[in-house]
Amino acid sequence: MTLQVIGAGLPRSGTLSLKLALEQLGYGKCHHMEECWNNPARQELWRRVFEDGYDDWDKVFEGYAATVDAPGCYVYDELAKHYPKAKVVLTTRDPEKWLRSLQAAMFNPDYFAKMQQSPIFRMLQPMFSYHMQKLGMPMPPGTITLPPPQALLAEREAHHAAVMRGIPHDRLLVFDVEEGWEPICRFLGKPVPSVAFPRVNSSRDFQANFALAER
Repeated sequence: MTLQVIGAGLPRSGTLSLKLALEQLGYGKCHHMEECWNNPARQELWRRVFEDGYDDWDKVFEGYAATVDAPGCYVYDELAKHYPKAKVVLTTRDPEKWLRSLQAAMFNPDYFAKMQQSPIFRMLQPMFSYHMQKLGMPMPPGTITLPPPQALLAEREAHHAAVMRGIPHDRLLVFDVEEGWEPICRFLGKPVPSVAFPRVNSSRDFQANFALAER
């Protein structure tokens, strides 16, 4: 199996809704951060990607036809080169709404503090560092701290600009999940389903959906 759709959108931009939509459109199993959350083997695999430079993408995505959200969104450019026939989808939403969602979910101070004490942080720390280094916004060495709002918005702007600069126009869809089925189906050449477009993983649901394991 080879990747057919690469999601370049950052977390909290409708990525879990897109995952379910792609699976409904027949792409089989779609990779998302939830695949890693309490899965030590996948956490270690992705730690190796970001810390050791491991890039056997066929092994990383064995069994998957699509990827959205982190960790894959941070290596969208490498994936686009390795899978030249794959389409790229950049999920987006209003910047202020995205920021509020991020702050209410994974960057909620209490949740973030627990995340730093969870085994998954061994993957998240090199992932965040890799991403910011790639954007030309390197972080000070040491443990990652809760980012201020202006840093998150700057990260979002830099990431979106890099995606739109680096991926050819005819291969890229900038997509707000509020638009529903029509744009994504037209882009992927799929018929529009008769069911409603998925709407999942609100900020209220996030911490229940992504409960943290303890060390």
